[in-house]
Amino acid sequence: MDALHWLTLTELAGRIKAREVSPLEATRAQLDRIAALDSKLHAYVTVTAERALAHALGAEAEITAGRYRGPLHGVPIAVKDLYWTKGVRTTWGTAVMGDHVPTESATVVERLEAAGAVILGKLALTEGAYATHHPSVTPPVNPWNAERWTGVSSSGSGVATSAAMCYGSLGSDTGGSIRFPSAACGVVGIKPTWGRVSRYGVFALGASLDHVGPMTRDVADAAAMLGVIAGHDPKDPTSLRAPVPDYAAAVHQGARGLRVGLDEQFVTEYMDPEVAGLVLACAAVLRDAGATVVPVKVPKVDDVVNSWTLVCAAEAAAAHEGLYPERAAEYGPAFAAFLDIGRSATAVAYAKAHDARLQFSGALAGLFEDVDMLLCPSLGVQTPPLNMLGANPPGGVNAIMRFTAPFDFSGSPTISVPCGFTADGMPASLQLVGRHLGEAPLIAAAAAYQRATTWQSRRPPLAV
Repeated sequence: MDALHWLTLTELAGRIKAREVSPLEATRAQLDRIAALDSKLHAYVTVTAERALAHALGAEAEITAGRYRGPLHGVPIAVKDLYWTKGVRTTWGTAVMGDHVPTESATVVERLEAAGAVILGKLALTEGAYATHHPSVTPPVNPWNAERWTGVSSSGSGVATSAAMCYGSLGSDTGGSIRFPSAACGVVGIKPTWGRVSRYGVFALGASLDHVGPMTRDVADAAAMLGVIAGHDPKDPTSLRAPVPDYAAAVHQGARGLRVGLDEQFVTEYMDPEVAGLVLACAAVLRDAGATVVPVKVPKVDDVVNSWTLVCAAEAAAAHEGLYPERAAEYGPAFAAFLDIGRSATAVAYAKAHDARLQFSGALAGLFEDVDMLLCPSLGVQTPPLNMLGANPPGGVNAIMRFTAPFDFSGSPTISVPCGFTADGMPASLQLVGRHLGEAPLIAAAAAYQRATTWQSRRPPLAV
């Protein structure tokens, strides 16, 4: 029988509901695992052990009394350290906010705790949720290979989830930061439609690009978390008012009848051939599961990929107004340089980038008139070395960003799922992209793919 920490979130939830495992037992086991592993993996910024144990004890009392709240009740999870958590230091991955203790929690944290989840602590991220960790921070270590990239910026979320130091986590995605660590660390990640999940109480990188979403080891787990955090929030006027479907039910719907778009040129251009082969093989698996694979032509992404830096940098500069450049000495050099790009951006340049965004988003919406989703990679290269920015991968930065940044610009929902391993033992990742508010079909297809494969059962060597 699997050790308790290797159970999926939904497996643990079933045992907690049946009173075979107590929330206190599960939480203590996770805290013990963090104590044993995190000194070498560095996924956590803060472990809130006393708070977690108190919440686990409360969950146990409620469940014993017959007041079961649902599939997150008593389940230990963790959140990226840019989500306000009342009374808990929340740093944004920065030195400038290193002592910040919020007086209220982000809406998504409140919703997780209202569902009975036990929050173990706060997970490491890159500085300001951009591309590199602050020089004072020890970066998280990829549990598949300590010499490989962990993805940005939800690096701690990817590592902790992959290494079974939580049953699920919250990440965020502005240019790929749910999908990159999902790919690099071999986990499932959902980037919902922009506005599907509230951003209230979430430190911003690029406000019009930021997406909040779950990272787990199983599609059903991500669906369970999304069902709790999704929905309109009066505190966030940009959050969508559409009703939240039953994402957990979508897990069992299968792929039959779904139309999956495939642009083979898009999947292979700028791509590492080995990764491209693994991703293309996913089409046959989905076809065997009942989906129809439809040839499509993805709108050109070059203009939006090239525009991402300017748009995000300008919005990041706005988010840091009053902190940078006034306290520039507390910033790392890479993030400071990024903010300088934003501060020097002209209105004309931003307007041109915004137009490219509108053009791409409109063309992509047209593609989804003919298919339910698009199949492509989460990451177009093999997991890069630690110094990703200096590694000069084949195809350059375009190969890193071309499968992620465009879908942040369009606000499209995506799901990333492990789809195999390269010859050097690193995970590869399938990405499915849907029309706005199309998370349920993505979950249905991803769960069908997962049931037909065994990739998610492999475990990282540094976490066994």
